[in-house]
Amino acid sequence: MNINPPRCSDIIYIDFLIAASNVFSCTEAARCYPNVANAPSHDAFTRCLQRQPPDTEALWEEVKNHVKPDKGFLIVDDSTLDKPYAEEIAFVRRMWSGKHHRTVKGISLVTLVWTDGTTVIPVDFRIYNIDEDDKTKNDHFLDMLDKAEERGFNPEFVLFDTWYASVKNLKAIRKKEWHFITRLKGNRLVNPDNKGNVPLETVEIPPKGLVVHLKAYGFVKVFRIVSKDGDTQHWVTDVQEMDESKREDLAKKSWKIEEYHRGIKQFCGVEKCQARKEESQRAHIMFSLRAFLRLELQRVKNGISWFESAMKIRRVAVTEYLNNPLYTLN
Repeated sequence: MNINPPRCSDIIYIDFLIAASNVFSCTEAARCYPNVANAPSHDAFTRCLQRQPPDTEALWEEVKNHVKPDKGFLIVDDSTLDKPYAEEIAFVRRMWSGKHHRTVKGISLVTLVWTDGTTVIPVDFRIYNIDEDDKTKNDHFLDMLDKAEERGFNPEFVLFDTWYASVKNLKAIRKKEWHFITRLKGNRLVNPDNKGNVPLETVEIPPKGLVVHLKAYGFVKVFRIVSKDGDTQHWVTDVQEMDESKREDLAKKSWKIEEYHRGIKQFCGVEKCQARKEESQRAHIMFSLRAFLRLELQRVKNGISWFESAMKIRRVAVTEYLNNPLYTLN
């Protein structure tokens, strides 16, 4: 019995995400496709989303040849995908948004990226869905680090924000014999002089940093950074010999994941999926990250910005892709 192959592949959908600018629906994807025999309908695009497996192996298979697992840095952070008008869309909940500085409706995406300081590559992600899977963001943090270790990663440092700086997470990283740098809240208890635990914000910390005992963990080195507007940050690392210049360098590297968040939202349509089902939302996010990979590799290879790369690809899509259903942008 002959089985016709799917009319819409993951590559076709990824190409659409890169070439599109405002509307990212399956209906729009079908409308943009060339008027040829057997062109995929919007139902074909919908089925493409719905038949993707729920794991992140497809992302890893595509990125694994572009990372160096025994070098570089792993960064974990989450971001809210805005869904202000969502009605009965999977994964959507009300949550705090750092962008809007208020509670909004959205999807919480937790991503693990790899960077060498120049390139930033998403290697894994999780969608916060505690009502269904009973997993917190910290559970996803540990799951992704375990998966990274399984895949052969041995990073120079793991970088993450205050939210993930629990003792449990720090001990898990230490067990892997990896190093970390993160930020702590000012009320975390430390013992700076063997006289008892006190809030970190009350401790005198010289510019070069200070080795203290972090309650329930062990000895760490802390730094206090006060910005011009008076905002105070407390950085902590397990590397007790670290100096301020190294801390500053790692802090800059940790910002790479914020650049990644901006890229997937502005150029890959990660927030714009209108599908309601879980499998469709998850697949769309996966494809958006794979679309970002293409823009990032072009940026590094040709020295052009994501915006320039996206504009170039869109021009190619107009002149070639839309006139040739066999043409792909991979």
